[in-house]
Amino acid sequence: MANLSTQLPSRPSSLSPPRSRAAQEQNAQFTPFEDLADEPDNVLTVRAVLVGIACGALINASNIYVGLKSGWTASANIFASIVGFTVLKFCSKHLSPIALIGSPFGPRENNIVQTAATAAGGMSNVFISAFPAMYQLGLLESPQQDYWRIASLTAVGGYFGLFLATPLRAFFIKSVGRELGLVFPSSSATAATIRGMHMGSTGQVAAKRKTRVLAVVFSVSAGLRVVSEYAIGILWDWHISTWLFESGLSKEFTLALESWGWFLEWSPAFIGSGMLVGCNVAFSYLLGTVIAWGIIGPLLVARGIGFGVAQSSDPRWSGYVSYGMLSEDFTTADHPSPRYWLLWPGVSCMIAVACTDLLCQWRTFWLTGHAMYRSLASRVSYPKLLPHLKGWTRIPGSVEEKEVAPKKENYLQEEEVLEASMWAPGLLLTVVLTCIVMQKQFGVEIGQTLLALFLSSIFSFIAIQASGATDVTPLTAVTKASQIIIGADTKGQGLTMQQAQHVNLLGGALANIGANQAADLVGDFRVGFLLRTAPKTQWLAQSLGTAVAVLLAPAIYILFATAYPCIHATADNCAFHAPSVAAWRAVAVAVTDPAFAIPASSARFSVALAAFGCTSTLVRQFAWTGSRAWLRAWHPNMMVVALPFVIPTTVVGSAMAVGACAAALWARRSPASHAEFAHSVAAGMMAGEGIGGVLSAVIHVMGLSGDLYGTTWGCPAGMC
Repeated sequence: MANLSTQLPSRPSSLSPPRSRAAQEQNAQFTPFEDLADEPDNVLTVRAVLVGIACGALINASNIYVGLKSGWTASANIFASIVGFTVLKFCSKHLSPIALIGSPFGPRENNIVQTAATAAGGMSNVFISAFPAMYQLGLLESPQQDYWRIASLTAVGGYFGLFLATPLRAFFIKSVGRELGLVFPSSSATAATIRGMHMGSTGQVAAKRKTRVLAVVFSVSAGLRVVSEYAIGILWDWHISTWLFESGLSKEFTLALESWGWFLEWSPAFIGSGMLVGCNVAFSYLLGTVIAWGIIGPLLVARGIGFGVAQSSDPRWSGYVSYGMLSEDFTTADHPSPRYWLLWPGVSCMIAVACTDLLCQWRTFWLTGHAMYRSLASRVSYPKLLPHLKGWTRIPGSVEEKEVAPKKENYLQEEEVLEASMWAPGLLLTVVLTCIVMQKQFGVEIGQTLLALFLSSIFSFIAIQASGATDVTPLTAVTKASQIIIGADTKGQGLTMQQAQHVNLLGGALANIGANQAADLVGDFRVGFLLRTAPKTQWLAQSLGTAVAVLLAPAIYILFATAYPCIHATADNCAFHAPSVAAWRAVAVAVTDPAFAIPASSARFSVALAAFGCTSTLVRQFAWTGSRAWLRAWHPNMMVVALPFVIPTTVVGSAMAVGACAAALWARRSPASHAEFAHSVAAGMMAGEGIGGVLSAVIHVMGLSGDLYGTTWGCPAGMC
């Protein structure tokens, strides 16, 4: 999730060795590891797939929980790599007489665990965005009734992304990876982690330490999430202003702090997120929180532009007000809640900044088109055109190219290459099935479905490029762009507003699923490339993991929707603020409802903030270069600054800042231990709280929740 900036390297000459240490390091980034131990040819074992699917299931549940709270999701890469090593090591050591599960293993089988986990843990993004937005707008019945409809759409979207990613492996990782500087930072770190754990006795000792840390942190985080339900004001939320109010200090000021949500939440997931994303992202988020809910919000209320509603009928708490409503009475141009007013600047700025970031990568897109042209030209013989093309571009296979082309090492056997027969028929079949599912299950016309699939294909390219270069998958930008394009397409077709919103969100969901899965799986192929894992074996593991995700993700979503019905009710006091849902719903309404009302002041500020965000992005991209490049670390990330505008709480920013500061202090005091354990600690905190959240949801469904049997001591007006 780190926001990295990677310079596009110039392609080194193939006639001479690298001339500098930097060139050697760059070359090493695009060369498979040479020091891996041999292992059996068949690394696609039952145990590897089962362990990977189990890890992926945990991360899937964690992502839906954390995503509904904050809009953030995390990869299963590091978590599955460490857990997979530990489980397979245990099996090979203690169950060796059982051939099926006790045989020795190596880094490539470890890679299969990670690959299956990534696929099984994927496709959660649409369940924290598009589907809840559809339920909030009344476009679907209920998750329980719609399970198979949702699962069928998830299946066709997920396998479309899988089959689309398959041919893109060779293109993005081997053909143009070096030229475009696509190092896939998280994937490279995962491959290095797996290699390190398999480096003899030293690696095994380090892996054992990482596993122990991961297990302890995971258990504590999960336990804290469950137990805190019964004493939430003591173990989870620290309402310091309420403590001061109960002590008789400054009633107006303390109640104002409570009304605007200024308290501390000891969320392991958000603290772990802060450890991973670093100080720039964490403090950008905190800055946005202060601007939105510490400055603009109170100003709106003071000037009579924003309105709230009393939280309690107790006269003692008469100053305790909620400003986060999205009900019908508070979503009008004349009577908006601060949350509704702030929603539009936040969404506008995020879309504008995301699109500006993509446009700043124009050189990457141009080089990609150039490379695609060369790739296509190499497959067609045009002898008469070659003289005219000389000097414009080199055609692979031509004399000119052969003279300078670097010698290609055959890392894999020919039979291990991903033939077109593996993905082309499946891709075609998936397109047909998608049209059938969209028409029969959701009433969407074939033309609109094909448009959504086309957008998914285009945006998959963009998502993979951005992920490979910066380690950030710009799903916000690509999905909002798909909603806008689909919204423009539905105008003039005679659809009712509800039908147009139905098509808009379903088309956006389809584009989201495909692009998300394609980007994740190409990142997986990068791990396999570095570890010399046969791509065909990885592809099979991805197929099996995707099948599990198709059934698992909707089931987990149903569990949360059943335990917390407020997810679909736009309630201001819901435990899940679902910021991505609010953004999806806002765009769908904006492009389909001719009568929807935005406060005039909010509209003007939206334009101003979007313009400022674009300008800030351009300054970071083009001004802070060369000797001024160090300023990028201090330049606020406007995409992240805008995100708190759509989240009516301050606890995410403060918790992430705590995590980022703790990680920075740790790295400064003990660089070695930070390098060894930081990712394990962060992964354990995020996954642990996610699983604890799942257990809490089960407890809610069973009627044993903290709402009934816990204490609300420390909560304002007895409510947390």
